[in-house]
Amino acid sequence: MRTLFFNCTAVLMDAACTILPGAYVAVEGHRILSVGTSRPEGAFDQTLDGRGNVLLPGLVNAHTHVPMTLLRGYGDGHGLQDWLNNYIFPVEAKLDSRAVRAGTALGLAEMIAAGTTTIADMYYFCDDIAEETVAAGLNLNLARGTTVFTPDFDFATYPACVELRALRERWHGYGDGQVLVDACIHGEYTSCLAPGFWSSVADYAAANGLGMHVHVSETLSEHEECIARHGKTPIQVLKEYGVWDVRAIAAHCVHTTPEDWAVMAEKRVSCVHNPSSNLKLGSGIAPISAMRKAGVNVALGTDGVSSNNSHDLFEAIKLAVLLQNGTARDPLALSAWEALRMATADGAKALGRRTGQIAPGYDADLILVDFSRPNLTPCHDVASNLVYAARGSDVVMNMARGKLIYKDGDFLTLDLDRIRREVSDYAIPKLFGVK
Repeated sequence: MRTLFFNCTAVLMDAACTILPGAYVAVEGHRILSVGTSRPEGAFDQTLDGRGNVLLPGLVNAHTHVPMTLLRGYGDGHGLQDWLNNYIFPVEAKLDSRAVRAGTALGLAEMIAAGTTTIADMYYFCDDIAEETVAAGLNLNLARGTTVFTPDFDFATYPACVELRALRERWHGYGDGQVLVDACIHGEYTSCLAPGFWSSVADYAAANGLGMHVHVSETLSEHEECIARHGKTPIQVLKEYGVWDVRAIAAHCVHTTPEDWAVMAEKRVSCVHNPSSNLKLGSGIAPISAMRKAGVNVALGTDGVSSNNSHDLFEAIKLAVLLQNGTARDPLALSAWEALRMATADGAKALGRRTGQIAPGYDADLILVDFSRPNLTPCHDVASNLVYAARGSDVVMNMARGKLIYKDGDFLTLDLDRIRREVSDYAIPKLFGVK
C-alpha cells in the first residue's frame, strides 16, 4: 500500500524543529518513504488531502494500564495506598479475560481518537491486551506487571515469570516489531522481600534483548521507605541488581534526586512523566525540567485511566509545561518544543522504536490535527498551538504503521458499538455487580 499526504503543514519533530508548509509525505508499507515540498513520482493507492491541517507524528503514551479504563472515576478522592488496597486491588481480583478485552478495547478507542499510535502497557492478562492492540493497529510495548510479596521466590516457577517467558516467545517482535515485550518489576516496594527477583528478571531481560518497565519513586513514602530499608533510593538499589543494564523506562520519578538522575543518565534510563495521575493522587510534581538538564530522557504517559480519568495525551503535554514553568516561576523552564518531543521522539527513544519523527525510514505513525477549529484559530505559532490549545478531540486522522485506523470520527479497526455493549453488559456487571 502506497499513501500520499499533501496540502498539509508537517511538524517533522527533527532536531532542527522543522515545520514544513505545503508538505508531501509518502508512505509505503508501514514506513515513511519520502518527505518534501514537491509531489513525489509514482502512483499511490490512496491520497489524503490535509486540507491545510497539521501533520504530526503519532503520540507515544509511554506508561499505561489500559484495561483499567473500566475503573474510570472509581475510588476517587483517596491517597495512593488507600486507593490501591481498598478500591483497585479488590476490583481487579474480579477481572477475567473477557472483561480485560472490553476495557482494553475501550481504552484503545479513546487513545486512537486522541492521536496516540504507540503505547507501553504494564498489566496482566497480557495475551488479551496484545491481541486487542494488534487488531486495533497500534504499536505496543507490553510488560507483565509483576509483584512479589514473599521472600520465597523462584524465577523458574513463579507464575508471573512463567508468563513473562511465554509472552516473550509468543509476542516479542510480532508483526515486524509492532509488539515488543519488556520485562517488568512493578516497583521496589512491591517486591522488596525478594531482591533475588530483581536480579533474576534483570538477567533474563539482558539475555533476551528485552527492555525494562518499573514504577519508581511515585510517592514520598515509597521513596523514603526504600531508603529506610536499603540506605539507598529505588533507582540506586535497583542499579545494584542490574535492573538498569538494559533499555529501561522508570515511570513517575516524582521524588527522585540529582544522584538518581546521574544514574539514569549514565544507564540511559528514561523517565516517564505522568503529570495528571501524579496530581490527582497527590503524589507531587516530578522535576522533569531539572532531569532533562541532567541528561535524562523524559517521555510522557497518562498512567491508567483509574488514576487520571483520561487517555488524552494532549492534556498531559500541556500540563507538563504548565507545571514546570509555574513551579520554577520561569516561562522557559520547559519549552513547547521540548514537551512535544517528550510525547513523540523522546517517547519513541524510551521505548526503543523508530517512530516519533516524520522522516524517511521511520514508521508511518502519523496524525492530522484540524487547525480550522476555533480553539486553534488564529495560529501564530504551530508548536505553541499544539501544546497550549490543542485537544485530543482536534485529531481528525490517525495512521499507525501505514494503516488508517481513524478518520473524521470513524474508527476503521474497532467496532465501537460492540465495545460499548461489552463494557456495559458484561464488564461493569462482572466487576461491580451493577449494569
